[in-house]
Amino acid sequence: MEYDLKGYRFNREDFFPKRLFDLIAEVRVERPRSVLEYAAKRKRRERLAYDGKLLILAADHPARMVTAAPGDPLGMGNRVDYLGRILRVAATVGLDGVMSTPDIIDDLLIVDMLNVEAGGRSFLDDRLLVGCLNRGGLIGAKFEMDDRMTAYTPQSLVKMGLDGAKLMCRVDMAEEGSGRTLEYCAKAINECNDLGLSVFLDPLPTEKVDGIYRVKKTAEANIKLMGVASALGYSSLNTWLKITYSPDFDRVVQAASMPLLMLGGESRGNPLETLEQFHNGMRLGGNVRGAMVGRNILFPGPDDPRAVAAGVDAVIHGGASVEGAIEVMATHRGRDMDRLTRLL
Repeated sequence: MEYDLKGYRFNREDFFPKRLFDLIAEVRVERPRSVLEYAAKRKRRERLAYDGKLLILAADHPARMVTAAPGDPLGMGNRVDYLGRILRVAATVGLDGVMSTPDIIDDLLIVDMLNVEAGGRSFLDDRLLVGCLNRGGLIGAKFEMDDRMTAYTPQSLVKMGLDGAKLMCRVDMAEEGSGRTLEYCAKAINECNDLGLSVFLDPLPTEKVDGIYRVKKTAEANIKLMGVASALGYSSLNTWLKITYSPDFDRVVQAASMPLLMLGGESRGNPLETLEQFHNGMRLGGNVRGAMVGRNILFPGPDDPRAVAAGVDAVIHGGASVEGAIEVMATHRGRDMDRLTRLL
């Protein structure tokens, strides 16, 4: 089946106008305590993965100075548009959850609270909320590979009623900072184990090319670092690994016994390659259990983020082919654009 939008172009303003964005600041100023109380009452999942698979939306990039979206180097720096796209997925599609930093998780809690107060149904109940811990390795900084824990702590995840922790472990063998990052991650994993929190660990083999750190997308690099990542902390029983799809991915998935989630990577502006990679990856091993993907869902060119998320969900949870996913996308594109505005 051909991927044809037939002239469709997603307009975030129709789904999340600026006036709704302004309500968030009003809550932050007038009643921030109510958000903490709302978070404490959120209905949480009884199990992490109901069918043994997970699709989690990743939305933590701006906190590391990663702001580029296709055609716009500051695309993700526009919080109105970025949050609107996150909400377009989180509020309307049956994905398993969202992984993000405290500011965005707080925004989602605020909008959900306002939605429920207006008589709507919560879109965060029974969803996983995964908090990102290390954002200190700012892109382009001289300390980039010394990736410190500057967002959530394991203790604060429990306080906020969140469901798990996300850690990034970028390793460049030529950088001393990578050694410290390994230590930061091991300490955080131990603390999460003590608290019974699930850990989503992202081992990324990295090298510096023309002054910029690049992920090494080779089977050899992935396999070697996965062995290191698997052994971090005193127990691996709560850890899921997030890995980059690469050539010879069938070899990569055999490098660890932990459940694996595939990464989306930089946005391609077209969801077809992402769908193909995830479809292929899900067939390569019983430990491949889904995906944690952000930019390729949130910024899929002119398409509707909800539609792309529904297509990826069909692949991950439904075992759909790429053609089947495209059919699913067509049924979701442009639907329920008044999900928030009809109440707020």
